[in-house]
Amino acid sequence: MPREFLNTERIAYLTMEVALRPDIPTYSGGLGVLAGDTVRSAADLELPLVTVSLASRKGYFRQRLDANGRQQEEADPWEPSERARPLQARVVVPIEGRDVWVGGWLYVLEGGLGGRQPVILLDTDLGENSADDCELTHYLYGGDAAYRLKQEIVLGIGGARMLHALGFRVRQYHMNEGHAALLCLELMNRYAYPNDDLRPGETPYDIPRVRDLCNFTTHTPVEAGHDKFPYDLVDRVLGDFIDRQTLRRLAGEDQLNMTRLALNSSDYVNGVARRHAETSQHLFPGYHVRYVTNGVHPQTWTHVAFAGLYDRSLPGWSHEPELLVRADCCLSDEAVWQAHQAARRDLVALVRDRTGIGLDPEAFTLGFARRMTAYKRPELLFSDIARLKAIAGNHPLQIVMAGKAHPRDEEGKRAIEAIHAHMHELAGVIQTAYIPNYDMAVAATLVAGVDVWLNTPLPPWEASGTSGMKAAFNGVPHLSVLDGWWSEGRIEGVTGWAIGNGDADGDDATHLYEKLDQVVLPLFYQDRAGWLRLMKNVIAKNASYFNSHRMMRRYASDAYIR
Repeated sequence: MPREFLNTERIAYLTMEVALRPDIPTYSGGLGVLAGDTVRSAADLELPLVTVSLASRKGYFRQRLDANGRQQEEADPWEPSERARPLQARVVVPIEGRDVWVGGWLYVLEGGLGGRQPVILLDTDLGENSADDCELTHYLYGGDAAYRLKQEIVLGIGGARMLHALGFRVRQYHMNEGHAALLCLELMNRYAYPNDDLRPGETPYDIPRVRDLCNFTTHTPVEAGHDKFPYDLVDRVLGDFIDRQTLRRLAGEDQLNMTRLALNSSDYVNGVARRHAETSQHLFPGYHVRYVTNGVHPQTWTHVAFAGLYDRSLPGWSHEPELLVRADCCLSDEAVWQAHQAARRDLVALVRDRTGIGLDPEAFTLGFARRMTAYKRPELLFSDIARLKAIAGNHPLQIVMAGKAHPRDEEGKRAIEAIHAHMHELAGVIQTAYIPNYDMAVAATLVAGVDVWLNTPLPPWEASGTSGMKAAFNGVPHLSVLDGWWSEGRIEGVTGWAIGNGDADGDDATHLYEKLDQVVLPLFYQDRAGWLRLMKNVIAKNASYFNSHRMMRRYASDAYIR
């Protein structure tokens, strides 16, 4: 391990997935992309972080779609030795009564401003392990409950042990979701009291010390979304790693709830948007859930044409994105429109290359891309095909979509098929393209090249959402349900528009059609000066704030320095 990473105390950031670059498939979606942006901002700001994740040698999956939109999953392997260097240390973790060896790889992420951050990718594909144990770090979110529990042992317990073996001095641990919560059990064993010092009935663990070391960020606003494991499985896989009475007290009486374990073992707990923190507070009463609203990495998600414009007009923006607050008065209409046209050309080229569909480079383009699952409501836009066609009859409209469904999410897969059926219904009236195999590279082109970014989750299930923030760096306004970050970022008619009033039982489809037909499209086609004023407002009021530099400075001041 290079000495430069060991000469200062660091924050250990543990995450099941992390998006380092498009061709390293160690991420599946928003959680991993957020983790990658966290590391990139830490590099730019020179915050001492060390990230721990899994090597995920077989990746998530490569999506292939047939003509009817049926999703087929293909392997998406990568070779860690081509991008990272092997670690010299190895540790063991207890699984089903045997020692499983954990090695790893060091990936050095270099920020745009010269900072460097170590990322450790844990790997059990070692000669010392059985064939089954070698595969524990192969598949991101693969396998059954037993496989997931074993992965989380590798991440939490193995991650803590690997950091110790490599000589890192850890100031604080930050768990990105509950997947890493078994880290807390490892720390409890590390800081256990000598048995001779205990009175009858006393816990053998210095839990206050562990809590002082741990921070926990929850991303899931519904109870069903949190990892839980039955105790008979825990007993079989984890054995007597920790006193069962203590574990049940911290993680739940009926089953091991990873979120409750993290909540009870952390002094600092936060949600990822103001509304999400409120939802989490109701979901887990008795805990103090703060909020640090997510952000996105400025340079990663800003199209090269806009980055050049900002470099010329607002130098220093990539280190201090708050300088973008001046965009509304410092950027000319012509320069903003030229940058947008460059981004649009890249999107048109991508769609033609990946789908064979030729978009109209002058027509209003609506973008929607995210994980395809029920609560995201990807079909809401197509609720009334006749109404949608009538809207397009008033003003030309085209749609670009993308997104994967989890291999076991049959409802999400059916949604992709239904969208393709709607595409055929709209043929000749609304050009619609669905880009397969959504990843970071596709996302960057999409959020920059469309005219409006659409988001339609069922409230209050959107913890934060970050795609609209990425769009904001490219002057693209948001049209969204009032949930997640948009509850904070929306200034009606200034940074975008709301769909409905944020209630789960509202008629959001009708509100969406009305907003498109009566507000958004007329402004785009009939008031170009007003539209450009809107684009500059989006940059000035949303991009300047909803970025991962601000997010990391908040974590540093609120969580890490205490």
